[in-house]
Amino acid sequence: MCQPYASDPAHLRGRLHPEQESGFRSPYQRDRDRIIHCNAFRRLKHKTQVFVEHEGDYYRTRLTHSIEVAQVARTIARALGLNSDLTEAVALAHDLGHTPFGHTGEDALQACMEPWGGFDHNAQAIRIVTRLETQYVAFDGLNLTWDCLEGIAKHNGPVTGPVPAALATYNAQHDLELHTHASAEAQVAALSDDIAYTNHDLLDGLRAGLFAEQDLTALPVLGPAFAEVDRLHPGAERIRRRHEALRRVFGVMVGDLIETSRERIATIAPGSVQDIREAGMPAILFSDRMWSELRQIRAFLFERMYRAPSVMAKRVEAERIIRDLFPLYLSRPDLLPGRWQPRIALASDAQLARIVADYIAGMTDRYAIRAHHDHFPGTLETL
Repeated sequence: MCQPYASDPAHLRGRLHPEQESGFRSPYQRDRDRIIHCNAFRRLKHKTQVFVEHEGDYYRTRLTHSIEVAQVARTIARALGLNSDLTEAVALAHDLGHTPFGHTGEDALQACMEPWGGFDHNAQAIRIVTRLETQYVAFDGLNLTWDCLEGIAKHNGPVTGPVPAALATYNAQHDLELHTHASAEAQVAALSDDIAYTNHDLLDGLRAGLFAEQDLTALPVLGPAFAEVDRLHPGAERIRRRHEALRRVFGVMVGDLIETSRERIATIAPGSVQDIREAGMPAILFSDRMWSELRQIRAFLFERMYRAPSVMAKRVEAERIIRDLFPLYLSRPDLLPGRWQPRIALASDAQLARIVADYIAGMTDRYAIRAHHDHFPGTLETL
């Protein structure tokens, strides 16, 4: 049963374009389904998480990552009495705005777009679900509920300081109350992201040979997990031992988040979802100890995985692809596909730059590599 501070579809804050709601799906289920069926969600299958998408069949992509985040988020939401449908929708949508090549591509596109308002993947996700998806005849985008849009825009916390241009544009016509915290459901989605990527990056790093199990036993949470597996299953086969230990790490992180969040919610004593938004503090959080231990694990991953020489070599070329394609398309917008041309014909310089950013951000890894090979043949070494 949902708690009084959970988001309630019976008290929906509406959609930008009013619609008759479904008779057999809640509005949040409808949001989730629209996200799953949109083009941008399918493209995540071929977008980098850490390793470039074509490097191996078993490494996570943005799609498999998003599915894993949604699974973790559903579990936590149900344990806390929250609306699991909204939590799942936000979790599935949280990375829709990512460029090819992950954060490397985002950083490169941000640099290219700096004169025209910059680029931010969370703001781009809002742009995708409110404008760039064009499957419906009655409106642009997916026409998601206000509650879902709010969660996508500020699941990482209130948007303070300069608001990314793509987000500011939409917020001017549909106020998402960027100065407040998001619903507890969106906050769960954000920290489920942390749990999911920490665990699956450890597994992918092991699979890639960037570090070994013995390197992990000195880390908090991981060391005790491996020790417990060795105590309960002495002599276990290496791959089974690895998975069994990481399964326990998952459980420890999820359990800590649930228990700490219950304590925080009791402190806030919210009577409604709006009380969560206006609490002035996050309602969903790890304990101080777990947060400290997570930082140690992330520091290890940063040094041994994200900045590994083999990974960095790919990142250098990925950045070059974005930095080469952006000025090319900006000077030759006729190279964009025909369906983009009507927008280009009426665009100012700033609007044209945003269109080019939309086009590049929507590329998959393989499409961006192929486009670069077509326009700059023979200039890449490893991609």
